[in-house]
Amino acid sequence: MSAPLDEATRAIIRATVPALKAHGVAITTEMYRRLLARPEIRDLFNLSHQRDGEQPRALALAVLAYAEHIDRLDALGGMVERIAGKHVGLNILPEHYPYVAEALLGAIAHVLGEAATPEILDAWGKAYWFLADILIGREKQIYEEHEAAPGGWTGWRAFRVRAQTQETPAIVSFELVPVDGGPIARHRAGQYLSFRLEVPGHGAQRRNYSISSTPGADHYRISVRRAEGGVVSSWLHDSVQEGAVLQVANPAGDFVLDEAGDGPVTFLTAGVGLTPAIAMLAELAQAGTGRTIRYVHGARSEDSAAFVADVGGFAARGVVTADFFYACESTVAAAGGPGITCHAGRIGTDWLRQTLDRAATYYICGPDSFMRDMVGALRDEKLPAAQIRYEFFGSAADPALVI
Repeated sequence: MSAPLDEATRAIIRATVPALKAHGVAITTEMYRRLLARPEIRDLFNLSHQRDGEQPRALALAVLAYAEHIDRLDALGGMVERIAGKHVGLNILPEHYPYVAEALLGAIAHVLGEAATPEILDAWGKAYWFLADILIGREKQIYEEHEAAPGGWTGWRAFRVRAQTQETPAIVSFELVPVDGGPIARHRAGQYLSFRLEVPGHGAQRRNYSISSTPGADHYRISVRRAEGGVVSSWLHDSVQEGAVLQVANPAGDFVLDEAGDGPVTFLTAGVGLTPAIAMLAELAQAGTGRTIRYVHGARSEDSAAFVADVGGFAARGVVTADFFYACESTVAAAGGPGITCHAGRIGTDWLRQTLDRAATYYICGPDSFMRDMVGALRDEKLPAAQIRYEFFGSAADPALVI
């Protein structure tokens, strides 16, 4: 374990905040250029996030948040947990961390030039390894928990596609069972699976997909939207059929249902962001909870909204009340069935404020812009932070959503 950061080191880190604000993306872009030149590291990354600049922006924000909170790192607990979860899903190991240290410090020196004094590089070296040791320790705990759990595993495990379902024109579900025939770990509703995939013509690829099935089943289900220009999503839609074998890591992620709570719950989702919420909703329904549950979902049109029948079944049983918003529809039916109301247009922040349940915990997932609007509105209404929970699809390249 690295020694706690001394005041002199923290003072230097604080002093670099303006430089990080001005040059952070340039530094992380250069860092990734160096890392991706190494074959032993390159395959650990989602290369599509490199091409669109999302990963460097997200890391730049995380580094900036670390520097800005260097005197109160407890405020970064949620960010650290999310990073550790994603690292475990990708099977990041302690031996990978020195490569990142070398690339980060080299990038700082390259971008800042003479401004990157030996004192600054020494301080950032200490700060990096202090955080790295925290992550390595937490990741070790998670790996051990996975291995000890019934049906759990570490590393990659072969799963077969048992069934495939076209949920909407753009979303396909894949039902996965282990090739070895053994049991699978019970995931927590809201978690995701990480995949190591070999895509013809594109080589090794890593992706995370939320588990959309109910915990306790004999399989995992993921529901994948075809992304425009998406290498992996297009391959999954066009080429992966029943019987195909995929390499899968143990369920991970901290965006999970608070099973111990008894207060109201509101799911607030858009697009394929509904996938973790569907698993949470199904688990609450299966448990026969008496909690007040509301499901709010935004889609482009009525035919692009997945799992409408599932939600309708829950609503008919009185488990949930639901609101569906269809952004590209000028008119919709006044109701979609018992307990369901349909709306033309997008989920707006004014509507959210007007319908706000101050006792509810909000679970939010969707595109970054949607989450920024929804989370921002709830924060503006002074809803406690513990009642605002959200998950990123991608790399959280929005400063309002990093912490």
